[in-house]
Amino acid sequence: MKIRCLLIDDEPPALQVLQSHIDQISGLEIVGKCGNAVEAIDLLHRKTVDVMFLDIKMPMIIGTQFLRNLSHPPKVIFVTAYREFAVEGFELDAVDYLVKPVSFERFLKAIDRLRRSSGNETVGEHKLYKPNPEAFIYLKIDRVRQKIFIEDILYIESWKDYVQIHFTNGKNLLIKQTISAIENLLSEHMFLRVHRSYIVSLNKISGYNSASLRLGATEIPVGRLYKQNVSRQLQQA
Repeated sequence: MKIRCLLIDDEPPALQVLQSHIDQISGLEIVGKCGNAVEAIDLLHRKTVDVMFLDIKMPMIIGTQFLRNLSHPPKVIFVTAYREFAVEGFELDAVDYLVKPVSFERFLKAIDRLRRSSGNETVGEHKLYKPNPEAFIYLKIDRVRQKIFIEDILYIESWKDYVQIHFTNGKNLLIKQTISAIENLLSEHMFLRVHRSYIVSLNKISGYNSASLRLGATEIPVGRLYKQNVSRQLQQA
């Protein structure tokens, strides 16, 4: 059975991106596209919807308030340009929270989480997210952009205007960069912000509790504002 999708966004280009991504994935079906929450309410009364891809800042009523007003809402994946609503989004039991522009790879991860939450995961779908040993990013070091392989990164630690990259071989690298910029670079590579000062590789986590994560012998604190999202991500990993 196909997953019936409702797209809600007041920006036509954003709707086009979502439609393009959905068209490339078997098992998904678009049952409607709406430019605001009022249109969406009417469609929800007329059609069966399994998941809403919901923008937050829209005219008339914002996405989070719209969701709160629904007595029996379908599953929801927020798609927005604003990171600051993430905590509220997950408090509303969102399956995922996508920040625009949404790449196809990141969209696939959201669909994987949706299928897991619905009990529809397949082995083939799970394999989509196996780490790619050839994946890399470029970071500027001493005026030269140096290739850094993703699989070599254990975690990232913020030092004010610098970040220290900790590698799996025990070496460290200090570069002038903000942790938010690094977070954006690694957003497609199974890394998770767990604290205002730490980003970790999800594939390297060996254990966790409500206050901290373990990456081998290293213990990383989990920030208060990040706890709910971290717990959700680890339960779905």
